[in-house]
Amino acid sequence: MSRTLFISDLHLDPARPAVTAALAGFLQTHTNCDALYVLGDLFEAWIGDDDDAPLAAEVAELFHTFAAAGPDLYFMRGNRDFLLGDTWCARAGGTLLPDPSLVDLYGTPTLLMHGDSLCTADASYMAFRAQVRDPAWQADVLARPLEERRALAAQLRAQSREASSNKPEDILDVTPAEVERVMREAGVSRLVHGHTHRPGHHEFDLGERWVLGDWEDFLWVLSVDPSSVCLENSPIIQ
Repeated sequence: MSRTLFISDLHLDPARPAVTAALAGFLQTHTNCDALYVLGDLFEAWIGDDDDAPLAAEVAELFHTFAAAGPDLYFMRGNRDFLLGDTWCARAGGTLLPDPSLVDLYGTPTLLMHGDSLCTADASYMAFRAQVRDPAWQADVLARPLEERRALAAQLRAQSREASSNKPEDILDVTPAEVERVMREAGVSRLVHGHTHRPGHHEFDLGERWVLGDWEDFLWVLSVDPSSVCLENSPIIQ
């Protein structure tokens, strides 16, 4: 049966080997699909495609083996791995997509996003997002030595954790008006995204919104075939 799979927010990190192992098992057992989309935050942090850390090479090899078996493979940047580039994606056997991207899923136009740009009520994050997505800022960071970039990534992660802990829960979720705006602009009735770590299915006047889950305690995957959409999960063995 034809089917397309979506995952996001794995936050791969050397300190969480169980999640990398879960990804390896998932890729080995899901090659019978048309395509796999990874919608951002594959890594907890990404300092550039020239990263020589073992995890970068290990994950690239896992995906390359998966793509070599036949499925198409696509990646999208998230708020953690916003420096992800074409070079690593090609090494992994995939293609880097812009955020947002419009795809046709068995006759249904579907908008794909990481999801962080939908959280417009979080003004401080939106300002940070504009900064780190600026090409000049990125070029400056990527010109620095790897160790300096690693230190910067650790600093940004610590700042993010502290900032999130002090914010009301509601502003950490998507803004409904922004969801409706981007769907109207794209002319779609289906949106798929991650980022919020609040997996679920939401129906409203414009259509439906599917939210992918983060790989903390469970492996989350959205499976779409010509007749159905299903959000599935299974425990990650620690």
